[in-house]
Amino acid sequence: MFDHLPQPSQDVSLRPVHPSDLPVFFRQMNDPESMRTAAFVSPKSADWDLFQAHWERICAQYHVRAVLLDGDVVGSAAVFGEPGELEVTYWIDRAYWGRGVATAALRLLIAEVPERPLHARAAADNTGSVRVLEKCGFEVTGHDSGFAAARDAEVDEVVLQLA
Repeated sequence: MFDHLPQPSQDVSLRPVHPSDLPVFFRQMNDPESMRTAAFVSPKSADWDLFQAHWERICAQYHVRAVLLDGDVVGSAAVFGEPGELEVTYWIDRAYWGRGVATAALRLLIAEVPERPLHARAAADNTGSVRVLEKCGFEVTGHDSGFAAARDAEVDEVVLQLA
């Protein structure tokens, strides 16, 4: 189905999240440039105890995966929400942006979760993330705006869906 997508030269895979992944995610998700680009981050992400409790809860409740590149943890990907309203999210370490890792990881994630439709949102100016979603078959269905804690401002969003 996604054979037309470019393949990264490295080996991208997904696996369930291990407790030892959380410090890696914490570091990745507190990178100031990454936070600004993503825009929509939890203001609680900087507090280790709240971060850890959040991840333990979402890992128990939703389809959450660690993204591996050549065996190393380089991010996370998840499908969350209620049936009929499932949404994808992902976070890739900034050091790996532009290498096809996010596209490969998202393609693997949506193959693991057969339910459709899947929804996604991205800051409108986060063209890299919008491009990843479109490469994986998501189509823009609308626009919205919301408060982005990482920018302390209202930010325009692109709303997408994979049917």
